[in-house]
Amino acid sequence: MNENLTRCFIALDLPRNIINEIVNVQEIIKKKKLFDGNLVNSENLHLTLKFLSEIDDEKIEKVKEKLKSIKFSEFETRLGKISVFSSKYSGYIKVLWVELKGKGLFELQKKIDECLDGLFEQEKRFMAHITLARIKRVYDKKGFLEYLNKINIPKISFNIDEFYLKKSELFETGAVYEDLEVYNLDK
Repeated sequence: MNENLTRCFIALDLPRNIINEIVNVQEIIKKKKLFDGNLVNSENLHLTLKFLSEIDDEKIEKVKEKLKSIKFSEFETRLGKISVFSSKYSGYIKVLWVELKGKGLFELQKKIDECLDGLFEQEKRFMAHITLARIKRVYDKKGFLEYLNKINIPKISFNIDEFYLKKSELFETGAVYEDLEVYNLDK
């Protein structure tokens, strides 16, 4: 990575009770030993609204200023189904995730896209999801998917009242995130 560039993204953090529910689901799945891979650490669980890639300090400052202009009311969201992303070509399962539901998520993401128009490409297909695990190998794909369908994710609702501009540093032990700016939503 170029020393003058910072890997950045815009995200929602999750309340502790939601993180605890997700960690419980991760533990249940891990105990079944249906795949090799890495669970996302609880402190890294979030919803990415927009990935900005590696950008320089000048662009970070432009992003900070533009995001301050967003006017948006807090909203409610909830956990949805558990699912996977597979490689389009090989069919290999690469990511295990849980959906977040709520119209506000998509509206806020669209506002962010519009606000940053000209600096970044708009999202082609926003998927409101929280990554639970990055998967290297699944032992029995059919059995794994059938097992996931049986997992009952509690439909817990929670309030979103802020979003973040974050930086991500990648290490051998995993990613470390740091908040660069917090943006409060209207009450």
